Amino acid sequence: MRNISLFVLGATFGIVGAMFVAKTDLLSTTAVVAAPADTYRNLRVFGDVFDKIRTDYVEEVDETKLIEAAINGMLTSLDPHSGYLDEKSYADMQENTRGEFGGLGMEVTMEDGLVKVVAPIDDTPAARAGIMANDRISQIDDEPVMGLTLSQAVDRLRGEINSKVTLKVLRAGAKEPLEFTLTRETIRVRPVKARAEGDVIYLRLSQFNEQSYDNLRSSIDDITSKIGPDKVKGFVLDLRNNPGGLLEQAIRISDAFLDRGEIVSTRGRDPDEIQRASAKPGDLTKGKPLVVLINGGSASASEIVAGALQDHKRATLIGTRSFGKGSVQTIIPIAATAGVRLTTARYYTPSGRSIQATGIEPDYEVLQDVPDELKGYDQTRGEAGLRGHLRNTTPGEEGKGSSAYVPLDPAKDLQLKAALDFINTGRIPEPPAKTSEKQSETAAASPAPVPSVSPPATPPSASPAPLPPPAVSPAVEPPPSAAVPDSPPLPTPVVPSPEVPSESPVESLPPESPNTPVSPDLPETPSLPAPSSSPTP
Repeated sequence: MRNISLFVLGATFGIVGAMFVAKTDLLSTTAVVAAPADTYRNLRVFGDVFDKIRTDYVEEVDETKLIEAAINGMLTSLDPHSGYLDEKSYADMQENTRGEFGGLGMEVTMEDGLVKVVAPIDDTPAARAGIMANDRISQIDDEPVMGLTLSQAVDRLRGEINSKVTLKVLRAGAKEPLEFTLTRETIRVRPVKARAEGDVIYLRLSQFNEQSYDNLRSSIDDITSKIGPDKVKGFVLDLRNNPGGLLEQAIRISDAFLDRGEIVSTRGRDPDEIQRASAKPGDLTKGKPLVVLINGGSASASEIVAGALQDHKRATLIGTRSFGKGSVQTIIPIAATAGVRLTTARYYTPSGRSIQATGIEPDYEVLQDVPDELKGYDQTRGEAGLRGHLRNTTPGEEGKGSSAYVPLDPAKDLQLKAALDFINTGRIPEPPAKTSEKQSETAAASPAPVPSVSPPATPPSASPAPLPPPAVSPAVEPPPSAAVPDSPPLPTPVVPSPEVPSESPVESLPPESPNTPVSPDLPETPSLPAPSSSPTP
């Protein structure tokens, strides 16, 4: 089964020439001369095959589409997150970056020929209608989805504002397909939702787009003023099912809770090409206790934030293992109307660990009470489950996916309950003692569900204890491009989403500057598609 991502949260562009130069010293002159000859010979084979298809295929072919398919095949053979963006896909990314479109508001991916919902976006037609994560859309306006590409399906989900669309949905546990008629609206994704939970400020960050930091800061100021600065006990930052977004925003969000120290580093093909970002003084939360919620849908930029705050012991992580998207992609404009999405680097947390295909383990694992009809369907495959994924450079066992289930009713959210208990009491309730089957059957009443908790060997501290700041530049900048006349600058790094394309406008290049990093919607999962990442219909 292969996942398809339409949008990618940006990345850092790595210089690739240095490695070839380093290797030439180890090769004989004959080998050096032979390599280009082999390459050109293979290109001639490609040309011969292209001509044969063009002239002898049973039906007339579109030559442009043939070439684009060949380019995309070359890129997708590298890893699950590289790909070719044709003119339409590239234009869609630019449109999504503007932040408005007529749609339904859900992050989607393609799986087994059907459109799979990664997650509905809060306060959109999809969310209000009751569309759920892991729902599979089989028909759009009576047209079967099977046979469509993800891009074609998303085009049908989007449309004119106030127009209607009817979906047939397959849901685990439902005997018959469910039918939903939704009215398209202007989708404006608000990346931050905030509320007071007693004296604790709850911050739900759904995406890392260019508004995320400003929304976060204003939300903290707003709720703090309502509770009273002296009465705020702590903060909960909810990154569950957040596929990622802009690298620059991941750095600013991390910096919002830190006073100093490294946030993230990226390393490309050349091991000497290391770029780092560091925190500046000014913790928006004044060092108050902080809990970060993560799960199997937390990927990419979410993992950068969680990893930085965990390594600095600034926050306690609660939930389940994250997705494990530890690579970065760069969107490189081609001929002004198309682009290449290319994996160019890996990123590392402040302690130097790569979470590629392993994910981030929470300090306390707390499992949700998943409804019987959804058990087994709540698990994400994780980066390690993607065919052709990059291996982690550090030897060790790859991490499998984990649960991405979050109940709609906050009262049933055991992970949130554990976070609030931790801030209010400094501890998490232990799971109840196991009872035998006989005792369970004869019990007069069942106790309310208690989080299943796996504590760490040493309880983490919720107070700031930052690592010493590295002697590096406080900002991540792309490597300088070669001094070629009229050559465009290298693309700004962006954080890609894991394997989930969505229909929402999260990662796309802004129309004003094709080299600017953008944040995608969830690609096929959810996503420095998912990754996602993904389009939002």
